[in-house]
Amino acid sequence: MAQIQAQPRLRTPEIYLGAHGGATASTVLFNPSEDYMTPLTNACSLGWNGGLVFRYTEQKYCALQVELNYLHRGWAKGDDTMGHTYYHLHYIEIPMLMNLHFGSDICQWFFNLGPQIGYCFKDETHTIEQPFDWGVAAGTGLYFPTRKAGVYQIEVRFDFSFGGIYGTKLVDKYSMASPMDLSVNFGWLMPVRSKRN
Repeated sequence: MAQIQAQPRLRTPEIYLGAHGGATASTVLFNPSEDYMTPLTNACSLGWNGGLVFRYTEQKYCALQVELNYLHRGWAKGDDTMGHTYYHLHYIEIPMLMNLHFGSDICQWFFNLGPQIGYCFKDETHTIEQPFDWGVAAGTGLYFPTRKAGVYQIEVRFDFSFGGIYGTKLVDKYSMASPMDLSVNFGWLMPVRSKRN
């Protein structure tokens, strides 16, 4: 019988610490939809994000990545005079991601996927009813490893919240009020312990 080979293991687990940050375009998916608000035209609010990254792996191609991030979310709403009103929310979030990575010592492709939890610590709208947030994050990008300066990375990530910023019961106005955002991030990771087979 043919043997099924497990993923190659590292003799010494790799640990990386670092930081990342970038620009974010976000909106809120309302159902029923709001007047003068469509996600592909005038509903996006621009902001930024940043945070700390911890990555741990015992396998050659798979790692666990945990982050502590600040995320500037929000949405925009137009009106019949073609003006815009912007609504801003500020979150602390913790994504817990499975990290897959493949490539050479010069450039590696990676994919991140996993759940995240968050808390809105500043509500500039003064209207949201549920500050706690939970959802899923998915991202992809490139690593650029160096011998002495750590690992540089660029990532495009999409976040979607399953928890609403307003109540979504039958008696409430909305059946869905879920934040979602798309970000482009640049990061830098430094090996705390890294030794391959």
